Amino acid sequence: MPDPGLSPLQSSLPTAAAHFGAHLLATTLASAPATDTPHTAADTPPGPDTAPAPALPGPPAPLTLPRPAAAAAPVAGPTTDAPTAAVAEAASAAVADQAEPALERVLRGPSGLGTAGLHLTLSEEAAPPAPGAPAEGTPIPGLYFHPVAEPDPVRVEEVSRRIKSWAVDEVQAVPEEWEDQFDGFSVGRYMVACHPDAPTIDHLMLATRLMVAENAVDDCYCEDHGGSPIGLGGRLLLAHTALDPVHTTKEYEGAWADSLHADAPRRAYRSAMEYFLQQATPSQADRFRHDMARLHMGYLAEAAWSETDHVPEVWEYLAMRQFNNFRPCPTITDAVGGYELPADLHAQPAMQRVIALAGNATTIVNDLYSYTKELASPGRHLNLPVVIAERENLSERDAYLKAVEVHNDLMHAFEAEAAALAAACPVPNVLRFLRGVAVWVDGNHYWHQTNTYRYSLPDFW
Repeated sequence: MPDPGLSPLQSSLPTAAAHFGAHLLATTLASAPATDTPHTAADTPPGPDTAPAPALPGPPAPLTLPRPAAAAAPVAGPTTDAPTAAVAEAASAAVADQAEPALERVLRGPSGLGTAGLHLTLSEEAAPPAPGAPAEGTPIPGLYFHPVAEPDPVRVEEVSRRIKSWAVDEVQAVPEEWEDQFDGFSVGRYMVACHPDAPTIDHLMLATRLMVAENAVDDCYCEDHGGSPIGLGGRLLLAHTALDPVHTTKEYEGAWADSLHADAPRRAYRSAMEYFLQQATPSQADRFRHDMARLHMGYLAEAAWSETDHVPEVWEYLAMRQFNNFRPCPTITDAVGGYELPADLHAQPAMQRVIALAGNATTIVNDLYSYTKELASPGRHLNLPVVIAERENLSERDAYLKAVEVHNDLMHAFEAEAAALAAACPVPNVLRFLRGVAVWVDGNHYWHQTNTYRYSLPDFW
């Protein structure tokens, strides 16, 4: 993947202003030095999980690197009127001195175990993992990915302890007979691997609770533990109100509030969202609700095909998977990292394309690693190899290998688009967010590869 490098501040920012709006960049860059300051529990109302945590290592200190070279000559950008150009140039000049150290820190990114994927400098071949114990499990031959080292074991242990207490005792989402499956899911290891720059355990718990809640909905409403396509729309809509509250009359408000405690998925959604709101901004919360609505729409499409015994065309399946996928997880990478990507920057079509490609690639990883698990389950489970085999009349092996190629194409597109966006808009929190999404992609693969409790590979090699 092309390395965007250390973009010269003086020449790049006017161009970025022309592309993304001078007023937006002026506002964003003026607050750039604050992007490294995490939201903490002290900034928000106390919650039941904000008690002081044991002494745990925070994000590693940045390495000291040479300062970037002098700015190049200004780059010609689109023609703008004089006031807009003047605003852009004034914003750039006014904040250059104070923003440059912050920009340099963000361009360097974190260092240490598990943080290689935070950098957008990625080679065409998978880089070797950082020093540390080798990852367990066998990666899929031919799959394009970036290895990561084992996540911080101290953080993994603490997140695992807290999430089990929350899931079992606080929201009663995991009955005793499911505890072995919950432990085998290894959600603490998963989330620590995906968010190595989270400033505190409390920030990691934001993602971890939401991940467990989303899986409770999937299992109990859709699949493994009593799920069914019949009546799914009504169940999902009522569960979604735990994320996006109902505004109704006093007469009916109490009944709705009581319904949020009616089953494990709603209890988990309600509690996880309450914790998230304590540290996320209103914009981040609304963004998450939107992506969860996308997820629920994807669930409904798959359920409809199941009810009619329809096998979609490959392109139709990939369209469904753009909605029924992991997107809500990397989209909160800034909230978990303790900073915010402003709504106007998050909504840019280029950023939306990067996020969509990341979600699509990581979801095909799930299709590939869970292939044998799903084949052994009752009924027919749609996944990319199954759909390719039926629609393109290929053998199981050839269809699986073609699905690997589809994943690799998505990964290369994700990396190319992320690099292009980083070069076009070198704003510190844009670069940090892109790194956060990239490391989520790497951590997601790591978890699938190493979760031998859940997954094993087909014998196609």
